[in-house]
Amino acid sequence: MRKNNKFSPLFWPIQLKGNSIYILDETLLPHKVKYIKATNYQEACQAIKEMKTRAVGQVILVLYTFLLVVKQNKNSKNLSLILNKVAKAINATRPTLSFKFLTDMVLGWHKAKKPLDKSIIGFLEMLKASRMEQARKASKLVKDKDVILTHCNVSGSLPLLAEFAGKEGKKVSFFVTETRPYLQGARLTAWELKEAGFKVTIISDNMVAQVMKEKKISKVIVGSDNLAQNGDIANKIGTYQIAILAKHFKIPFYVLCPPASGARTGKDIKIEVRPDKELLTYQGLSLAPKGVKGYYPAFDVTDKDLITKHIYLEV
Repeated sequence: MRKNNKFSPLFWPIQLKGNSIYILDETLLPHKVKYIKATNYQEACQAIKEMKTRAVGQVILVLYTFLLVVKQNKNSKNLSLILNKVAKAINATRPTLSFKFLTDMVLGWHKAKKPLDKSIIGFLEMLKASRMEQARKASKLVKDKDVILTHCNVSGSLPLLAEFAGKEGKKVSFFVTETRPYLQGARLTAWELKEAGFKVTIISDNMVAQVMKEKKISKVIVGSDNLAQNGDIANKIGTYQIAILAKHFKIPFYVLCPPASGARTGKDIKIEVRPDKELLTYQGLSLAPKGVKGYYPAFDVTDKDLITKHIYLEV
């Protein structure tokens, strides 16, 4: 499936070995590369809630969780009840992310009496190939010497995109927002791009307008956590304002999209509001006066009219 392409560890950050799932702890990057061990679905769900892995990592974790549960309950007569219980727990972890598509798919395989282990492994193999194809399609949209601005982290897709572009003789470089408050851009995206050998410059989230005004950006490419049926997307908070600025400065704004969710429009996507301590503190250090409240919507919605092109993941 894969020949010479180099994957970032973030491209496939979950591994299933025996009766344990190993989850790359993205909250510790870039200072430490450490894997968390999960031995049951409760521990896997907790890792999702705590954002130990995100985006595609959470999708992979959901599927490996079902695979683990099937292995652990191979001879159980109550497998249907157990799978429904696991699905319910997964669907309750994070409201903005559309896990129901995945849990319904797995439950549907079981109801149709398809072998779950083979079905899940087959889907994961298809997902890996589809992610590679999505990155390849995105690479066709960039030109030689393009400077790409991105926000948050697209789980290993951007280094792969740049590698595909390089094979066509196109050199690209990147501007990466810090992506407050979790700093996924500064910690994850900048790290994986640098490790892959690409030029990357970090800016704070509030520098985007000035950097665009200085004509330092030629493309914007971001991911999305939820794609509504009408083309609106939900992505990491801060994406919406970047899309507005890209429209103002006539800069193409491209989105790497998952399959559409059940939301009809962006208005139907429930926005997850995370604990304010994640905004007011960082790695145990207080960033604000004691007693001050914080507000942290983890996502915002970007209207389809602000998107130049959706680059779909075909699954």
